[in-house]
Amino acid sequence: MTSPTDAPPETAKKGSKKPLLMGLILAVLAGGGGFFAVQSTGSSGAGATEKTANQTKPAGPLTVGFVALDPLVISLPASNGRDHLRFSAQLEVPLAHMAEVEAIKPRIVDVLNGYLRAVELSELENPASLARMRSQMLRRLQVVAGDGRINDLLIMEFVLS
Repeated sequence: MTSPTDAPPETAKKGSKKPLLMGLILAVLAGGGGFFAVQSTGSSGAGATEKTANQTKPAGPLTVGFVALDPLVISLPASNGRDHLRFSAQLEVPLAHMAEVEAIKPRIVDVLNGYLRAVELSELENPASLARMRSQMLRRLQVVAGDGRINDLLIMEFVLS
């Protein structure tokens, strides 16, 4: 005779893996569809017509020129054996504004000198911060020169010694 206490214990019923598998398949399909949508939009969107138009244009006369700035040597606070920052740059300027930018070069050098002296040494040593510093310098120069007079700042030399 078997008593109710002698019966083998019931094992917990395992859930089906079917919903988990379906969810995984749907996630992969949704990710693939999203990737395809972004890739196909990126190549056939409004930006693609501009790229195609620029590629088919014949090379015409230059519309920009470059204004070379005098090299700057910035004294750094004595630490880590680095005493100076040697900096030189060129400005990309529309040809129509070359003379105006040349005329305010002393003011441009003053703005760059003031900014570079205020930057912390740890920031100067970090290679990742160069892009951010470049954009901040460019913005300051655009404010000094006026709208549309300076397109870009090209850093030619940035040496800590």
